[in-house]
Amino acid sequence: MTRPLGPVAWPPTPIRTERLVLRASEARDRAAFIDLLASPEVHTYLGGPRPRTELDRAVPEIPGRQPGLFVIDFDGAMIGMVKLDRHDAESPGHIRPDIGGAEIGYLFLPEAWGRGYAAEACAAALDWFADALPGKSVVLRTQTANERSMRLATKLGFTEVERYEAYDAEQWFGVWSPVTPSG
Repeated sequence: MTRPLGPVAWPPTPIRTERLVLRASEARDRAAFIDLLASPEVHTYLGGPRPRTELDRAVPEIPGRQPGLFVIDFDGAMIGMVKLDRHDAESPGHIRPDIGGAEIGYLFLPEAWGRGYAAEACAAALDWFADALPGKSVVLRTQTANERSMRLATKLGFTEVERYEAYDAEQWFGVWSPVTPSG
């Protein structure tokens, strides 16, 4: 279940990075959303892909229209998504209600892997979050077997809080806090 982030204007003005645009979802993104959700590679650590026929029926004309979900656009095409959801005691799965105002998640098409797009997009989303909800931290959960996600978490500045067992695998739980200027 998606939980609103709080008092944020949505969608924000598209965020431009060196190579990417983070923007709200559009109808032209539907095929890429289906590719993401149906990809066995993308869902290796997420319980497996969903059947394409089911997705063709279930994915709305404009998928992912919700506060906190950014489509990652490279050269006019969706290559992935970054999502920030409220993290609280009603969130499913392992939670730490004492830590984190939001939880970040991301999915990228396999052809976009290994080029630094996830780090660039997630850093931009975290910067947006720090401006939109000052002083709030963000959490990230991933399987320890997902080495790419573990490296990305470290690169983004997440600090390990704990490890735990879920879904028959060891999970990693980390927190990111915005840098506040000292003055």
